[in-house]
Amino acid sequence: MRKRQIVTFWVDECLVGLDILEVREINRFLDITPVQQAPEYVLGLMNLRGQMVTVFDLGVRLGLPSREFSPESHNVILKNEPVGLLVDAVGEVVQAEDNEIEAPPANLHNIEGEFIAGVLKLADEVLVILSAEKLLHHRMMDEGLKKT
Repeated sequence: MRKRQIVTFWVDECLVGLDILEVREINRFLDITPVQQAPEYVLGLMNLRGQMVTVFDLGVRLGLPSREFSPESHNVILKNEPVGLLVDAVGEVVQAEDNEIEAPPANLHNIEGEFIAGVLKLADEVLVILSAEKLLHHRMMDEGLKKT
């Protein structure tokens, strides 16, 4: 059985996470330059040590309402794509065996089910494990963001 480490963070009132192997780094909310005609969930671009990173509002990407960000907000920078996911707060790293992760429901906490890779029942809440691949590439052709 494979043991996974899942980085957790808060989006609105939801505890969500990504496999630690999909995360390059987590940093504070940095200056973001807006991009005209971008989809609603794209907040803009930020310069991360000379690399331009597209920043998504993860809540809006998941189908949740837009909200204000605070000093607790952080960018979760993905490993394989120059994309940052802006989250409300960072949680802990949770360890789980593959057999503890359950199949994704159609909808959980009003999050669109297509982005959910699985769920993990914790002591006092449910952790929604997201698919970085689906967050990045779902409907990108329709939105003109497909990589060329």
